[in-house]
Amino acid sequence: MVRELTLIDALELQKTKSHTLVDVRSPKEFEEATIPGSLNIPVFSNEERAEIGTLYKQVGKQEAMDRGLEIFSAKLPAFIAEFRKIDTPITVYCWRGGMRSKTAVTVLELMGIRTNRISGGIHTYRKWVIQRLEEPFKPELIVLNGYTGSGKTKILHKLMEDGYPVIDLEGMAGHRGSIFGQIGVKPNNQKKFEILLAEKLDRYADEPYVFIEGESKRIGQVHMPPLLFEQKEKSPQWIIQLPTKVRVDEIMSEYEPTERPEQFLEAFKLIKKRVHQPIAAEIESDLENGRFAEAVEQLLTNYYDPQYEYSVARFAVTGEHVIQVETVQEAYEECLRRYKELKK
Repeated sequence: MVRELTLIDALELQKTKSHTLVDVRSPKEFEEATIPGSLNIPVFSNEERAEIGTLYKQVGKQEAMDRGLEIFSAKLPAFIAEFRKIDTPITVYCWRGGMRSKTAVTVLELMGIRTNRISGGIHTYRKWVIQRLEEPFKPELIVLNGYTGSGKTKILHKLMEDGYPVIDLEGMAGHRGSIFGQIGVKPNNQKKFEILLAEKLDRYADEPYVFIEGESKRIGQVHMPPLLFEQKEKSPQWIIQLPTKVRVDEIMSEYEPTERPEQFLEAFKLIKKRVHQPIAAEIESDLENGRFAEAVEQLLTNYYDPQYEYSVARFAVTGEHVIQVETVQEAYEECLRRYKELKK
């Protein structure tokens, strides 16, 4: 008999790190959205799933099931072998807890691999995500803000590495938030962004303070949920100020324009009309001729900095909010010092 777990029970087991969740949907479905931390051991490949779906629509359910059984039977040894590599208890799931997860559990049981199944599949997880995003987030947000190139993302990543609570919106979105933000990264869709965000909101629900970056409501292809965005707007802003040269170096290091010169030129053309002439022509010439540091400094001075001044004007910023330092490392240390002061 198949042992079914509720979604909440499965998530609690996963938190112990001694339990493994396995998504048996196709790699494409897994890539689009899954429960964070899950493995993907698909019953069908992307092409096989498409073939079976076409059969179901054009011929009938029984023919699709027969073809599915034929395909799955041929790959059983490899499928079982992947599960044997897992040395913890296992819970599998598919979209709605239907045929794929039921078939997987039945076969695994026959081979002596004890397995559970999430009742309702990832469909129930999607409902949980939506509910979580519509609930108030209890911790106070510490918003890192500042001019483009101030090392905010680097500081957040360093805080995460050192075990402090951080919501990395850009990392979840797969976008750095600027017109060049998609270069060198893989963007996520809204559904995957919301799943990653909901998991963080749940993880940090009992923290007194959580770090977040001062992003706009839209980050690349995705949008922040209204409740979290409103909370961020009302939260204290820590304004990081670094010398322009340091900011240029930070951008050069993070974006590596010398590796993708054509992409940077194409991205600049999207905002060229918003930059005053003849400065726009100078920036374009610098990008075309590999003078990237010069182009970056011009973009900061004539495009990004004025935008920042306009956007930050809506916050009641005083001297106590400003972190004026010479390096990103000093900014990190000051953020950490202030955070520890708040927790006393």
